[in-house]
Amino acid sequence: MKRSQTLALLAAGTGLVLALAGCGANSSGGSSGGDTNGGQAASNGPKVGVILPETATSARWEAFDQPMLQSALVKAGLNPIIENAQGDNQKFSQLADSMLSQNVKVLIIAAPNGDVGATVERKAKAQGVPVIDYDRLNLGGSADYYVSFDNVRVGELQGQALKQSLADKPGAQVIEIEGSPTDNNATLFYNGQQNIVKPLYDSGALKLVNSQRIDGWDNAKGGNTFEQLLSANGGKVDGVLAANDGLAGAIITVLRKNNLAGKIPVTGQDASAAGLKAILQKVQYSTVFKPIQQEADATAELAADLVKGDTAAADKVAKDSSTDPTGNRTVKSVLLTPQMITYDNVKTVVDAGYVKASEICDGDTAGVCATLNIS
Repeated sequence: MKRSQTLALLAAGTGLVLALAGCGANSSGGSSGGDTNGGQAASNGPKVGVILPETATSARWEAFDQPMLQSALVKAGLNPIIENAQGDNQKFSQLADSMLSQNVKVLIIAAPNGDVGATVERKAKAQGVPVIDYDRLNLGGSADYYVSFDNVRVGELQGQALKQSLADKPGAQVIEIEGSPTDNNATLFYNGQQNIVKPLYDSGALKLVNSQRIDGWDNAKGGNTFEQLLSANGGKVDGVLAANDGLAGAIITVLRKNNLAGKIPVTGQDASAAGLKAILQKVQYSTVFKPIQQEADATAELAADLVKGDTAAADKVAKDSSTDPTGNRTVKSVLLTPQMITYDNVKTVVDAGYVKASEICDGDTAGVCATLNIS
């Protein structure tokens, strides 16, 4: 049965898959070159193009997505060309033009913003090249398929974490620091959050101080914006709804300056090494774990089917659907299941192979890891 996604998505996919270990969160990495092979020789099979969005605001694209997509696509008998646009719309478009000129059979894109993604999709469609929207749905676009996590559910998990962290503090004051206004995922995260927290705001159980979206998911801008909102509120805040671990880290830096770190629960997302360590230090309350290997594997399976022109097989993979309100269309989708991570289950991410214990269990967290059996 197909399911629609506008303000709410239903989860699909279960389980944890072992994957490559990541690097520290939100550190910049180099752009993936066209010959990048993630430690595995490229296949001689049909070429598929992959363009990732950036490395500056989230470690996931280089630490997880790039090598996992490389491995999954090669395993599927394909020859991936993987590049990173480094947040540059013009570069993203140029990379797409280059890949199309190399006669890629499928284009897989996670665009810096929806407009440039939709423009690239129109070019691909004109050349008869199917497109898979990877992780981010480009509104107004023409992608044939979409693979991501249930992003409204991600937001709901963030809202639930904030709710439970402030359960014993009625009337607690909350500041929301949200993702980029040009990223549809950020909108879905927000919608999910509001499913949980808006009734609490309406009832007075929580009080919303302010909510701001941060252009480009820029961590520095997020920290500065939070600091301004905190100052405008007389230095008072009881909880922070942060849309990802990068923003959470910038917020925690401001909280440290104001001797509030560890006293104020902060949410996050991506289960980055820095975010997980901050949770063990009890300066961040939660993150959201999205097993990216599942996303890469589903994308590779779809791409292999599309290269063969087997849309019937692809449709069996993409059993869900998502609504593009801008394009007034429904996109066949794979929507995977996220998981909330708090202090008590950080071990889940380590055991699944996404972060090494050595990355989060040193110095002041070594004893905590021993207590939680993280090794």
